[in-house]
Amino acid sequence: MEVVTKKRMMIFSGSAYPELSREVADHLGMRLGEVQLAQFANGELYARFAESVRGADVFVMQSHVSIPGGMSVNDFIVEQCIMLDALKRASAKRTVAVIPYYGYSRSDKKARAREAIAARMIADMYESVGVDRIMSVDLHTGQIQGFYHDPFDALTALPLLVDWVRKNTEAEDRVIVSPDAGRVRLTEKFAGHVGASIAILHKRRDPARQNVSVSLDVIGDVEGRTAILVDDMIDTAGTICGAAELLIERGASRVIALATHPLFSGPAAERLENSPIEKVVVTNTIPVPAERRSEKLVVLSIAPILASALRAVFEDQSVSEIFQGENV
Repeated sequence: MEVVTKKRMMIFSGSAYPELSREVADHLGMRLGEVQLAQFANGELYARFAESVRGADVFVMQSHVSIPGGMSVNDFIVEQCIMLDALKRASAKRTVAVIPYYGYSRSDKKARAREAIAARMIADMYESVGVDRIMSVDLHTGQIQGFYHDPFDALTALPLLVDWVRKNTEAEDRVIVSPDAGRVRLTEKFAGHVGASIAILHKRRDPARQNVSVSLDVIGDVEGRTAILVDDMIDTAGTICGAAELLIERGASRVIALATHPLFSGPAAERLENSPIEKVVVTNTIPVPAERRSEKLVVLSIAPILASALRAVFEDQSVSEIFQGENV
């Protein structure tokens, strides 16, 4: 007699951002699986799944963030790897690491002698625990996909941000601005979706100081227009705020900042609040604590995109078709 095995999908959350995981599960009409996560007195982490995962396709969600006064980005990376290791040892059929924000993504190459390529090292860690697939949103650089031998689904929040711009700005006034030369391709793609011209900020970084840069000039016409800055992340907000000040000096009537990942480290919240930026539009790939929020901040939910991608992977359907309506 032929035995028919029914496919089973399960979603578990690490401790970094369970609220987003729960929202994704709700979109799928599912519940989060039960897992025991703990930290020993010496800082070591522990994970044990409280229900059977044998034969299941299991998705483990974890953003690589740091919680003020709590666990660090390094803790959350290790915690997710421990969870994936436990799943393999518990005979899960397929394990998928869902990483809305991929940590160490800026360390993707050697810019100076004797530097590490930490993004590649993180990839080696995940592959060492037998992960079958990786899923992330708006990688800092696309080449990170090539660090893995396993499939990597590079999702994008572009449809969410494009939709917000279309609904909240006038088409004839828009100019999409790249904060530096490295974001030009993203800026051109975004401008194509909203029917706008582009401008580029010429920027010089200080190689001896992390998170420090100087915007020097604007290439393109921004006078009397709504300047929309587009980037993949906002960390300390120095670059984005300096860019906004320069755009206002060059005659922009208003400045709006868009980014997928709201890291908001250190002085970011204060800088954004005191800057000429009118609105800061981000997604919830990373939790934004109440003390870092302001009336300028607009947070869009990435959960529907993640839920659609999880369903497509489980059903062995095309992930790219999710974005075909936006041609992204």
